[in-house]
Amino acid sequence: MSDDSRELTLYVQSKKVVTSFYRASGANVPPAGMAVTGAPADLGEGSAAGDSAVYFLSDDQSRCAALTEEVASHRGYRLRVIDVGKAGRLERLVTEHLRGVQTFPVLVSPLGHRLVGAEQFVEDNLAAVMPTELKSVRALTYLKVKGGDLDRIRRLLEGFAEVKELHFLTGDWDILVVLDFAPATTNKRQVLDFVTDRIRGIPEVLDTSTLVPEYSVTKFAISS
Repeated sequence: MSDDSRELTLYVQSKKVVTSFYRASGANVPPAGMAVTGAPADLGEGSAAGDSAVYFLSDDQSRCAALTEEVASHRGYRLRVIDVGKAGRLERLVTEHLRGVQTFPVLVSPLGHRLVGAEQFVEDNLAAVMPTELKSVRALTYLKVKGGDLDRIRRLLEGFAEVKELHFLTGDWDILVVLDFAPATTNKRQVLDFVTDRIRGIPEVLDTSTLVPEYSVTKFAISS
């Protein structure tokens, strides 16, 4: 992917508070224990001399930003954060990505897909707007099984660490198995060895057909 296709923009909206709780003398530093998000702003019109403007970001927006940064880093994306609370009114109005937005944060993907509002910021949704290459070797195996105890076959297949998904089908094949292997130690022959030695070793399995993709991309959340 190009560099531009790997950059996301997260819009947050901080709240500006003018306070005289502390007075700046020399360095503009709040007292110990006072959490401030964002740099102190210039004094607004009508502010009393000595009052200071600070920006606070709500905890739900901070959580969304932290989760987005974590997922983006894991999936090879860069994240740019823009605080519209510090932007001018005109700049906000002409920002195409924010037209019609009522709640923040807002995440905009390289293709223009958006997540709007804190409730949408869950790992599955973030993964969906950040497709990434699979680092493991994924394989798909079709199984034909003879009549018998399907629960027993299912338990045996689930017992293999390499088996990640089971899909029971109608038609020429009975089960679709999704396999996952560590890339550093696995090649196509080793995948087929596993299928023929382990899966075909189950007495009820009559036949198998395995596909090993050359390249795979996922929108699903993946473990670190």
